[in-house]
Amino acid sequence: MRKISAMIAAGISFCIVPAKAQFNTVATVPARYKVEVLHTGTDKTEPASGNADSVLGTSAELLAAASPVDADKKIWLERYLSVSYPLRRIRITSPYGYRKDPFTGKKRFHGGLDLHARGDEVLAMMEGVVVKVGQDKTSGKYVTLRHGRYTVSYCHLSKIIAVKGAVVHPRDVVGITGSTGRSTGEHLHITCKFDGKSVNPTVILGYIESTRKECVAALAQL
Repeated sequence: MRKISAMIAAGISFCIVPAKAQFNTVATVPARYKVEVLHTGTDKTEPASGNADSVLGTSAELLAAASPVDADKKIWLERYLSVSYPLRRIRITSPYGYRKDPFTGKKRFHGGLDLHARGDEVLAMMEGVVVKVGQDKTSGKYVTLRHGRYTVSYCHLSKIIAVKGAVVHPRDVVGITGSTGRSTGEHLHITCKFDGKSVNPTVILGYIESTRKECVAALAQL
């Protein structure tokens, strides 16, 4: 079991259908979550997608025949794979909140989170629905996903891959990063709303991190 936990921590893929119950359970950012800035960023590699049934099996018959330990293992693996970081490498270059506007030089509220990116695939963080795709002068090309009471927009994309109305799963590619719209250089700008009100996207990043740590710890005990 420790070998499986180590494989997960290393980013090796066990890909199955994510648990739907997670979409409305995003919690506040845990105290242990640390925002990574550009000069101290740590790479985070996401597992690749694959065929769920070929890896673990999802039928009721297989689950009923499994031992209690195997069943618990499957549950924790499902929970681990129910979330994903939006990029395979996470480095925050500009946090949410007031900052010096790169265009005007004046103090202005930054209503999102900027992540370092160079032609990277943009990934859905949880299961959800594509509610909007488009392009404007500020956001450039963008994709908006709904995850329960949360909506997340990925902006300044060079290419939109998602289609409005489509259901997405964690690690599904919805676009490619770029520098369209009001942007001084390539990056991924993420905005997040809860019940229509702007919130810091690190709320979801913290939820992803705490979920993964919880799963790894539980798997290590099996």
